Amino acid sequence: MITISGKSVFGGVSIGKLMFYKRNEKVIKRTHVDDVDAEWQRFQNAKETAVSQLKGLYEKALDDVGEANAMIFEIHQMMLEDLDYLESIENIIRTQEVNAEFAVATTSDNFAQMFAAMDDAYMQGRAADVKDVSERVLDILCGVSEGMKAMDEPCIIAADDLAPSETVQLDKSKVLGFATMHGSSNSHTAILARTMNIPAVIGLGETLLPEYDGKMAAIDGFTGTLYIDPDEETMAQMQEKRAKDLEQKALLEQLKGKENVTKSGQKINVYANIGNVSDVGTVLKNDAGGIGLFRSEFLYLENTDFPTEEQQFSVYKQVAENMAGKKVIIRTLDIGADKQVDYFGLDKEENPALGYRAIRICLTRPEIFKTQLRALYRAAMFGNISIMFPMIISVDEIHQIKEIIKEVKAELTEEGIPFRDNVELGVMIETPASVMISRELAKEVDFFSVGTNDLTQYTLAIDRQNEKLDQFYDPHHPAILAMIKMAADNAHAEGAWIGICGELGADLELTEEFLKMGLDELSVSPSMVLPLRKRIRECE
Repeated sequence: MITISGKSVFGGVSIGKLMFYKRNEKVIKRTHVDDVDAEWQRFQNAKETAVSQLKGLYEKALDDVGEANAMIFEIHQMMLEDLDYLESIENIIRTQEVNAEFAVATTSDNFAQMFAAMDDAYMQGRAADVKDVSERVLDILCGVSEGMKAMDEPCIIAADDLAPSETVQLDKSKVLGFATMHGSSNSHTAILARTMNIPAVIGLGETLLPEYDGKMAAIDGFTGTLYIDPDEETMAQMQEKRAKDLEQKALLEQLKGKENVTKSGQKINVYANIGNVSDVGTVLKNDAGGIGLFRSEFLYLENTDFPTEEQQFSVYKQVAENMAGKKVIIRTLDIGADKQVDYFGLDKEENPALGYRAIRICLTRPEIFKTQLRALYRAAMFGNISIMFPMIISVDEIHQIKEIIKEVKAELTEEGIPFRDNVELGVMIETPASVMISRELAKEVDFFSVGTNDLTQYTLAIDRQNEKLDQFYDPHHPAILAMIKMAADNAHAEGAWIGICGELGADLELTEEFLKMGLDELSVSPSMVLPLRKRIRECE
């Protein structure tokens, strides 16, 4: 038996044969071409095919893993349209009179090295994306089909690391688990594994050898261990552990309809985060008390032009009606950073995470904001809708928002269109600035929702996508917990309520801490609602 230790990104136990992800081998040779125009056209055709493939992957990922995780394929499409990237390839083809394959491979290496050498962690993370998207174009140019298609039986997928495009293309019904040599716990692949509820262990290192392909293996997603050719004793332990895990999940089902209340009688609301209308069924299935974060971006990401008021109204109304009076907190447009949409015409930014995004777009382009607000206020007639604003850093922003809301209400009144006047308003606490002025903000709104993903990133100055920084990335950092506590105290001091909608809300190690802070609500992925309820009911 061979035992390899790595890092767990999703709990659970899986047992099955190990299958190494086999990438199609291709040899890139430099060859002379006489007709450089024809060669450049050959590249253009391959690029268009790649863009079409990526659009298909985006659609597939939307269904499999939701809008937020599908975004990577939008980013890859944008990379293929990047002028610097295209100019480099064209220049190599024309000046060196070489084949497109060589030009793409050279550009890919050059750009990946350039990104990797940058000080900015976000840009460093783009090195892998350039490689991934270039490999796609090279596969097309070389006439090689994409990745591993044939999976005859359920198996554990092993690889050095998996690109998002590779993960999405796998037949999910036959994937028992993931085992990778590299990867970060906050990488796209890890997030995809968690979203798909598949046990995964990363960071197994070079000890995970290709010759283990086809061998029986067991993943212990609780300890981050991979067993290859497990002996009878280990196999029995894994089978028992898996059975207990399944039993645990069955017990959780029994918690449906029960209250989220501690042994001492403290109650807390448990809501669910969603990225699309199609997720509402999962929310109801997992017995969430409401929707704590409805990411409205998907309406913009799926469209080729700005979604109309009627389009938005129809979606918000449907969700509100389906939730039958339960709270639905809809976050206004959060485009920018890694969520780009061509028709917004946003400039390329050096540091998009700190750039022109979310509420900053809404306040400087009020026509977009007004359309969304009109749809939201109208839809609020059909259910319990609250509106939440992202990336707030000042009280002045709230005043500007309220002025725009006043204009929207006046317009709707004048047009004789019915709307709900008293919609609950909240802000996301996801910047250190919003924490420090949270007392003043609480005087202006009804609630706070802490976006711990961004709050952690901004507070620790760490790009959570960068695996080199994994050892420094600590979501349990005392500074983060102190900030959440400060925001909670200030919210309650001014009569506002506060919840968490970031990933930390589902961290069962912190549940008791959050209860002590007096948080009113935790919003988590639908699959975490019942485990969180169980943990709450165990607390004193």
